[in-house]
Amino acid sequence: MTKRIPRDKHNDHSEAMAAERRQFASETTGVKFEHLSHYAFTPELTAGNIENFIGVAQVPVGLAGPLLVNGEHAKGEFYVPMATSEGTLVASYNRGMRLLHQAGGATVSVVDDAMQRAPVFIFDNARAARDFGEWIKANFEQIKQQAETTTSVGKLRDIEQYAAARMRYLRFNFTTGDAAGQNMVGKATQAACEWMQSKYQGSCRYMLSGSMDTDKKHSQLNTLHTRGKRVIAEAIIPNAIIEQVMGVSSATLFKARFISQVGSFMAGSVNTGAHSANGITATFIATGQDAANVAESSSGIVYVDLHDNGDYYFSITLPSLIVATHGGGTGLPTQQECLSLLGCNGPGKVYKLAEIIAATVLAGELSLMSAVLAGDWVSSHDALGRNR
Repeated sequence: MTKRIPRDKHNDHSEAMAAERRQFASETTGVKFEHLSHYAFTPELTAGNIENFIGVAQVPVGLAGPLLVNGEHAKGEFYVPMATSEGTLVASYNRGMRLLHQAGGATVSVVDDAMQRAPVFIFDNARAARDFGEWIKANFEQIKQQAETTTSVGKLRDIEQYAAARMRYLRFNFTTGDAAGQNMVGKATQAACEWMQSKYQGSCRYMLSGSMDTDKKHSQLNTLHTRGKRVIAEAIIPNAIIEQVMGVSSATLFKARFISQVGSFMAGSVNTGAHSANGITATFIATGQDAANVAESSSGIVYVDLHDNGDYYFSITLPSLIVATHGGGTGLPTQQECLSLLGCNGPGKVYKLAEIIAATVLAGELSLMSAVLAGDWVSSHDALGRNR
């Protein structure tokens, strides 16, 4: 007979239940747990974050910086907590931050903000679906009002429409305040869809997601239209500083970009940069973001230019950076400390966090590409990235 994991429907997030489940797992598998049970907060704090709690996975956190950011929301120097088990990662980002600091910092801009839920309405034929699309345009204000009855924070910005066969695919675009907002916009969109179905004169049915919201998946649609925060980080770096810190010239970096762009194109990559997922994942885990959102957030568009005087312009556009300073894992104790370290704990700080993460990504891109060209990539991993 299959054994069921112990649960208490009245008080499941307790130390007693965590201990009972650890004992259950130990008796079932024969594994003894010496580290899972060591944590500095009460299990009650994990309610809403996890089910069947048994302990914590302790990921090492390193500190990189100072990162100099010239943002509209993040201004000045920041020391960035990065949770990772990959040796050399923090050192590499630290080096990139040193380069940016000597060059006057990274300029970062949040240029768009939208979180989606994408329902699909199904009709008898394509003409009926087309007519429904016109009805949506005529009744947008009422749809918006219905959606926003479920949230005090979320605001319906617009509704994109896409036609295929007898379906009308929609993308409800919301702003979500300090929250990442996937659950928020799901609830709001469902309320709107129920109202639409009840008020529309024609016959229709719907699914709350037709998969054009691409939750936890990258899509070209997000690259073009944004999901989460669209953030651009850029810097102009004199050749002399690049040579001093990185050991390569700006001209070499510039030429290498043409070669790597071709490689990215042939591979069908969703990112023309080097490794934005590294910096994003490390800061996400440290600050309590949903780590699975890295699948979307790590998409990147790199653009470079070489000025006549040898200055190197480098930028990366993150079209779907999904971050929060409220809700989800951001409320857990260690994540709260990391957010406080960045000055991003509290209301109205989500754009600040987005700018810091984008600047961090920029530093990592510059450092890794330089290491590849200077021949430091393999040797640094050999020196710092092996357990001895």
